[in-house]
Amino acid sequence: MYKKEVLKNGVRLLTVPMPSTQTFTILVMVATGSRHETRENNGISHFLEHMFFKGTKKRPTAFALATELDKVGGEFNAFTSKEYTGYYAKVGGEHAALAVDVIGDILLNSKFERAEIERERGVILEEINLYENNPVMHIEDIFESCLYGDTPAGWDTIGTKENVSRFRRKDFLRYWQGHYQGKNIAAGLAGRFSARDIKAVKEIFARVTGGEKNKLENFAVKQTAPRLKIKRQETKQANFSLGVPAYGYYHQDYEAAKLLGVILGGSMSSRLFIAVRERRGLAYQVHTDVEGYRDGGYLTTVVGTSPDKTEKAVKIILEEYKKVSREGVSAAELTKAKDFIKGKLALHLESSDELAGWYLKQEILDREVMAPEEYSQKISAVKLSDIKRVAGEIFQNNRLNLAVIGYRIKENGLKRLLKL
Repeated sequence: MYKKEVLKNGVRLLTVPMPSTQTFTILVMVATGSRHETRENNGISHFLEHMFFKGTKKRPTAFALATELDKVGGEFNAFTSKEYTGYYAKVGGEHAALAVDVIGDILLNSKFERAEIERERGVILEEINLYENNPVMHIEDIFESCLYGDTPAGWDTIGTKENVSRFRRKDFLRYWQGHYQGKNIAAGLAGRFSARDIKAVKEIFARVTGGEKNKLENFAVKQTAPRLKIKRQETKQANFSLGVPAYGYYHQDYEAAKLLGVILGGSMSSRLFIAVRERRGLAYQVHTDVEGYRDGGYLTTVVGTSPDKTEKAVKIILEEYKKVSREGVSAAELTKAKDFIKGKLALHLESSDELAGWYLKQEILDREVMAPEEYSQKISAVKLSDIKRVAGEIFQNNRLNLAVIGYRIKENGLKRLLKL
């Protein structure tokens, strides 16, 4: 069971002991991401995340930082999303104090040297090239751009090449000082740790200024007709994402949408995996996912297929969307989906890093924190009527969004198909 304590400056500390594990994870999450950016500084959250690993006064270089955890076989990394940024280190429990010190050091004492900024600028520009040249990775960015348009929710988290090329040290300092404040920070310890480790975390993060809590402007998808966005790129395969707006984390139907996603394309025995891949051999990759943010989300099915098979694959998915919205699902399908989600959850949460992420993500998004057992109960409570009602609400003509990356894409043919 987790415990939560709030420091005087607003930093939230969650501790999740795991007596049976030999590992320890410290995860620190900050409530800032690309949705907190402007058009002019889009990409700075992600760039700043990189800069925390380039040296502190105590560990002056990236090599010195990496060596500290490499020498004990530890893992450390960071990630940036639209709504939060996270930093973690995972080590054997006997090295917990080292992991705490390293993560605290980078977040409070990074130097942000100009020479390192210039070097990392090139790294991030190549990272952008990596995403743009990998349709499987990039298709969801194109889908969100299609769905949310020219808004922070629709911009790429990694930013634009133009912005990345012009950020200067003063920009990073301003963003760091303005966003990395106590009320925006949650720290979590999971696995095998001691009271000394908890005390050390408190002492480190007590030095952070309390500041003001970041705010997000609510966004709503205003859509009156189907949308199609095509990125023409010479590839042997066309990758597309076909979906609809759904629900945010706080919505009462979020869990029902998650179950619907599993039934449609969440596993190798799901409806769309069987219909698109197994029965017709149209694709290797077929997957339905449900993404949630604070105040919105979406359900989408991603497929990679040949350009001449794209229209056929889109038609099959739309037929299944229409069918499930009108007929619902069977009791056997719902039971299997519930067991699938609960089984995957059990597998994931065996490790200290996944368990830390489970609690911290909920905390940083200001969601009422649920233990895994509580979440499983919520999944179990979803009824057949909930699935049919949710499918009927989200699968409507004026909510359809299709994003495509590929070559020889027949735009007019796809436009004609976008109806239920």
